[in-house]
Amino acid sequence: MHIGPYQLSNNVLLAPMAGITDRPFRELCKQFGAGLAVSEMVASNPALQHHKKTLQKADQSGESGLRSVQILGTDPLHMADAAKVNADRGAQIIDINMGCPAKKVCSVAAGSALLRDEALVKKILDAVVTAVDVPVTLKIRTGWDLSNRNAIAIAKIAEDAGIAALTIHGRTRACKFTGSAEYETIRQVKQSINIPVIANGDIDTPEKAQAVLAATGADAIMIGRAAQGNPWLFKQISHFIKHGKALEKPTVIEFKQTLLAHLDAIHGFYGSVSGVRMARKHIGWYLMQLELIPQDLKSNINQAQTPSEQIALIHSAFNSLN
Repeated sequence: MHIGPYQLSNNVLLAPMAGITDRPFRELCKQFGAGLAVSEMVASNPALQHHKKTLQKADQSGESGLRSVQILGTDPLHMADAAKVNADRGAQIIDINMGCPAKKVCSVAAGSALLRDEALVKKILDAVVTAVDVPVTLKIRTGWDLSNRNAIAIAKIAEDAGIAALTIHGRTRACKFTGSAEYETIRQVKQSINIPVIANGDIDTPEKAQAVLAATGADAIMIGRAAQGNPWLFKQISHFIKHGKALEKPTVIEFKQTLLAHLDAIHGFYGSVSGVRMARKHIGWYLMQLELIPQDLKSNINQAQTPSEQIALIHSAFNSLN
């Protein structure tokens, strides 16, 4: 699959997720086979462009593979400026967020709330595509609510604007993350436009990935929540699609080594204090897959205050499995 001039190594991609797809997590998922990993959303508000948190979210220094940064906002000029700023910082692909259903995002008419205003969608896409020389991609939902699925109309606007690839989450904004994703709308969009289409939503196993590709005709799939604590999923999906056989799950030793390497990267990226806090949710997702670890150990890990304490408790947790 190509996005503009770039050929991806495969068609299994990591979705942008707020507070999750930071540089350490993107790099880890790429190591385990993600063909592309998109940053968490970066605000286009000019007042925030040099804020510490904004710079961290957009930090691509030393990142391997293609670098894709997602921007969020409602003002075409601000979005164009944010695209230029991030391209100048090294982004090779700019992704536009019109899919986030979070209340704090939609309350300011950003994210998936934009799907209600097709004229504004066109203005934003035209402004961003014109502003930068790198490919621009777009992530949307199927529509605002079940009575207003306008993904096909948005997709045609995107294609006309010069968007290089379109990702569609198989839910409306009103659905948030409840119920099940539907893929029929994604199939209809794929049949309606000529740019690459990426299917997203509820893809959590190699078998489901292959089924979604078959059902939608999409060029690629994008993995979101299922990758949390499970970066091996990218390699497993790619192998299953290519060979029709499942890879063995990681051993306990491999699991531990990956978790510790991820923690080391988080601590290094954020520093000791913030790093410990940021690591807690990732540890929780990893340990959810290891049901044999005692609950009291999990609680102790969650209360650790320093990197060394956090790591020592991880060793204790895995020793309890022996």
